[in-house]
Amino acid sequence: MGVNRAVRDIVFTRSSGWIPNVIREKGEPKLLLAAGADANHEPRVFTVPISEAHLAVIQEDLARHLLLWSALLPLCEAAGTRGRLDENAAVALLDPILLAPPEDVDALFRRIPWDSSRLVAHGATIGLLERGQVCGAMRAATEEANEKRAQEHHANRRRAQRGAVLGPLDAAILTYTGQYLHGATVPRRTPDAVDPALLPQVLRVIATAEQACAGMRIGLDPRRGHRATDKRDWERLAATVDAAVRRAYPALAGDAVRTVSLLMCSEAAHRAGDTPVEDDEADLGKTALTFTDDKDGERKWLRGGPRTASAEFWEFVADRSAGDNEVFTIEDEELGEGIQLHFYADSIARITTVRNGDAGSDPQYQVEYSLVDGIGGYRTLVSAFVRGGCAALDGHGPWMSDVAEFERARRGSTAR
Repeated sequence: MGVNRAVRDIVFTRSSGWIPNVIREKGEPKLLLAAGADANHEPRVFTVPISEAHLAVIQEDLARHLLLWSALLPLCEAAGTRGRLDENAAVALLDPILLAPPEDVDALFRRIPWDSSRLVAHGATIGLLERGQVCGAMRAATEEANEKRAQEHHANRRRAQRGAVLGPLDAAILTYTGQYLHGATVPRRTPDAVDPALLPQVLRVIATAEQACAGMRIGLDPRRGHRATDKRDWERLAATVDAAVRRAYPALAGDAVRTVSLLMCSEAAHRAGDTPVEDDEADLGKTALTFTDDKDGERKWLRGGPRTASAEFWEFVADRSAGDNEVFTIEDEELGEGIQLHFYADSIARITTVRNGDAGSDPQYQVEYSLVDGIGGYRTLVSAFVRGGCAALDGHGPWMSDVAEFERARRGSTAR
């Protein structure tokens, strides 16, 4: 149940703050423990009534105290953010854990859920725990917790569950990138964390990866914001590193190879994010352009400003692009031509004015469509248009004026 807010006296506590304390409420001893979290992500606090005999064991026997804690934690978690602790189930654990012979305690722990991470953090012998000899495992128990040890144990269990086996070099590489404990961590270089005896081998693996991707870069993809990177560039670099490392070190585990590839990609992406968008100094063919999007956004560009048209356009895209805003247009109003980029369909349309409208008639346009290969293809087409207009796009086709023909081509490309 939730803790009573009445005045209570602390009877017994250990130096490690999270190990449950013993308090007295109205003269009766109770175990006080914090576990789980409430709706505000604050720890929940629970009490369990105990006897004087239980209190004596808790005070004298660290191992039994920790074992009781590990068995109570699943009950606390089951209470959720607002539920009551199953007090009957909690009380039923007291005698079997605190007062029973070791062999009976071991048998109990083979039948009930319990939190092994707490025992590992407090020094339990992992091999004995895994064989169900919990009392023997706790002979090595310490009052102070080593949370890193518990995290390593949890990480190893996760790998074992998916059949991943690490050798010493694999583990050292994951430690070097900071991903041994948490695979979701952004990789970084932490040579000081690696066993000095293994560090030279780790650095040779990293050097192999660096040589493989030397000169490769991961560009930005303004369709997904200012710092988003080109997915295809990322995949290309990762595949290059992966192949080179596997070829040079075929015995490395997949986890180790992946973390090296991820390190190279992350560093390349970081460099891309810190590098200003490059202006294409050659795209000076136009004097004035209008950029628009599907949400009535508009930006004017004039030659002579601080940035070239291409750089200004991609800045506009990065500012405005969203899941419901994926059509962008560049128009040269003076020449009556433009291009329309359809990011949702990996396609582009070039539009030229065949006949201006006069005497109340509508102008006549020629519209041609083409498929686009990723953000790199879009950048090439935008630069070509800015330099030489629609005519400069002739070599970047094929261009199709028949909408049905283009849709067939697009569907065929998507299906591959």
